[in-house]
Amino acid sequence: MSSGTTIPIQIRVDKKTKEEANELFEELGTSMSGAINIFLKQCVNTGSIPFRIKKPRPSKELLEAMEEVEALAKEPDVEVYNSFEEYQAAMKKVLDEDE
Repeated sequence: MSSGTTIPIQIRVDKKTKEEANELFEELGTSMSGAINIFLKQCVNTGSIPFRIKKPRPSKELLEAMEEVEALAKEPDVEVYNSFEEYQAAMKKVLDEDE
């Protein structure tokens, strides 16, 4: 229940996120304070966080890097390792041969 009295709260957020959120809320016709109030009221009304929390999607750069690695792994001259330990053993062998 609302008592009609408001109190300030403080949160910490990185600058870029705040700027992007302010732009979005302005486009939606509300403010940061209004959006946070909507969020908090929905939490109370639903007894939960009012949206699904999931892992972030990989960035375009990460997806491109993954594709590159997969392509490299198919090259016949590229050594493939099944574990980090296997890689370390191969590198130790190469370094020992250089000595």
